[in-house]
Amino acid sequence: MLYLFLRRFIVAPLVKLFFHPKVTGLEHIPATGPALLVSNHLAFCDSIFLPVAVPRQIVFPAKSEYFTAPGLKGKLVATFFRSVGQIPIDRSGGRASLAALNTGLEILKKGDLFGIYPEGTRSPDGRLYKGKTGVARMAIVAGVPVIPVAMIDTEKLQPPGKVWPNWFYREKGRRIPRLVRPGVAFGKPLDFSRYEGMERDRFVLRSVTDEIMYALMDLSGQEYVDIYADKAKELIKAGESVDEHVRLGDTKAS
Repeated sequence: MLYLFLRRFIVAPLVKLFFHPKVTGLEHIPATGPALLVSNHLAFCDSIFLPVAVPRQIVFPAKSEYFTAPGLKGKLVATFFRSVGQIPIDRSGGRASLAALNTGLEILKKGDLFGIYPEGTRSPDGRLYKGKTGVARMAIVAGVPVIPVAMIDTEKLQPPGKVWPNWFYREKGRRIPRLVRPGVAFGKPLDFSRYEGMERDRFVLRSVTDEIMYALMDLSGQEYVDIYADKAKELIKAGESVDEHVRLGDTKAS
């Protein structure tokens, strides 16, 4: 399989050579059978470091724009994403979100690993943001172990808006190597079997999602912000304070 070939002989050796990521808790990943991997999301490179850390293939949803870009570059990008186990997902909400959920359930039903970022997008400032309840619905319906995953310091390698890792920083006009060793930490599996058949209860969905986000906060050491990351990005772009909106209890923002 192209995924295993790229991972074992090309991507993994390069990642280990240049970054030497610290991986802990790998014993929590089952050797066989389905599991839902839920991770915080700090940088684009999370989708490289996480699959490299796990011996088994992980299928991740990727925004559909990566697969539909025109020209030769677009085709190469789409080929790369497919080769590393990514599948196109329309993240516009509504029926598209339901289709994404069903795709994930099908992958889990086949006994594979499915990875998802509950925040829905990358953190704009390195903090952990409110999770979306689709992850809870998937966990309850699939009835599989939910494994929290903490990406650590990847945003220092690849700050928001950067396409490639940021190898250097400037100090007094000099370019100095940025020595960062990223980490991938796997936590103990979470069991939500007690909520079987309750995937339509919005209070249950929020409770399960919050439990997942608490596990991620505990594992990553991040500060938690009770607002959705995409809303936080809108506020930051508009020059407004995320913390002020949270302090004032802006329900539209959360």
